[in-house]
Amino acid sequence: MEVKQNVEEKVENLMRWYEAEQTDARPSQAQWQHILSLPKDKPITLINFFKFREEARYQTNGYEPVSGSDAFGRYAAVSIPTMETIGGKFLHVGPSAGSFLGEEEDWDLIAIGSYPDVDALYALYSDEDYRKAFHHRSAAIERQKVVACTS
Repeated sequence: MEVKQNVEEKVENLMRWYEAEQTDARPSQAQWQHILSLPKDKPITLINFFKFREEARYQTNGYEPVSGSDAFGRYAAVSIPTMETIGGKFLHVGPSAGSFLGEEEDWDLIAIGSYPDVDALYALYSDEDYRKAFHHRSAAIERQKVVACTS
């Protein structure tokens, strides 16, 4: 029988699992606390804005130089099927066409992913293969913004 973890335990796990990642590449403890405290019975959608590095910056040696876009492709090769396995889906993935209203922002890729609930999002970040691939995302991204929406 699976024991339900409380929000604090989940946040502790996430901070431990992703502690080696650059702090601007992963959610903070407060951000995880907020997201995992959202209603459990509501879908959650994440709108991701990505700007790639010209050349990926891996924190460890052993990787041939590649573009940020190529490094992100390595991450996507694992993250997309893992997301589908946990019940999530992408509503849109594509290059940014620029701002329509408001301040102009320069992004390379916009990805909108929907999850059945916050537990599914936690399941994605808990998945061992996903955790192993996350460093490709960190290496790839010059900057990012992720906005969460609930229904």
